[in-house]
Amino acid sequence: MQVNSEGVSSSRVYLPASESYPTLLDFFIANFPHIEPSEWGARFSEGLVMTADGQPVAASDAYQPNAHLLYFRRLAREPEIPFEEEILYQDEHILVADKPHFLPVTPSGLYLHQTLLNRLKKKTGLQHLSPIHRIDRDTAGLVIFCIQPNERAHYQNLFRDRAVTKVYEVIAPYSEELSAKLPMMYQSRLEESEHFLQMREVAGEPNADTYIELIEVVKPWAKYRLTPGSGKKHQLRCHLNALGIAIKFDQIYPVLTPYQEYDLDFSKPLQLLAKEITFVDPVTGENRSFVSRREIHLI
Repeated sequence: MQVNSEGVSSSRVYLPASESYPTLLDFFIANFPHIEPSEWGARFSEGLVMTADGQPVAASDAYQPNAHLLYFRRLAREPEIPFEEEILYQDEHILVADKPHFLPVTPSGLYLHQTLLNRLKKKTGLQHLSPIHRIDRDTAGLVIFCIQPNERAHYQNLFRDRAVTKVYEVIAPYSEELSAKLPMMYQSRLEESEHFLQMREVAGEPNADTYIELIEVVKPWAKYRLTPGSGKKHQLRCHLNALGIAIKFDQIYPVLTPYQEYDLDFSKPLQLLAKEITFVDPVTGENRSFVSRREIHLI
């Protein structure tokens, strides 16, 4: 794997001896039918297809059996995210980043360069950097990355075994009725809905639990502290929506609003912040505790 000047990692493809093509372009068109031939032509012309040692190859070059080639994605236009991440901590094992709203953690869809992972690769030069957990691009706050590939599983197992305490802050409507019940542990069963972007509550044994506390009130809004015991997709957003206090500026709950692909509205960030994270480091044995420097405000 290589990383280009923008911090973007390459993909690797093998050219088997059992196949034969007149040119390299013919091979890519045949083996990646979901990508337009003109796109492959553009990648070759821009030097985004290369040998394993990083030498660009031409679309017209002959097919070389038993070789490996590297190639990079190419986006004609990518939304610019005008907010900066911050590195809060870094040692030889982990890197802790404080992510702004709107910035995806990893490449997907329209986002390639404008992702937390690729920004950090470019900033640090750490080619094998990888996240050990995720937060939505709408959510701001803490994301932990593993630096050593052979240690990644140890850190990921912390989340699998629920050995990590995560605390979020959120701004949502104030509810007199709900406030009388707080603090409380809210539990429900979450499953995928008909639309892949939304989760829904269904009958059955709970598989998601969130401890909810009230921090501050400035009516009609309130700030809440959320401590999830599980890590289901959209758990916090779904739980608060089910309680009748959907998170301020949520574009998924209760009503799914299509994202603007390019002209994003940065004036209404989802008021959800991954504020704290605590765990015992599985590699060093140290007690780790990190707090985001970001804030969400009631006023």
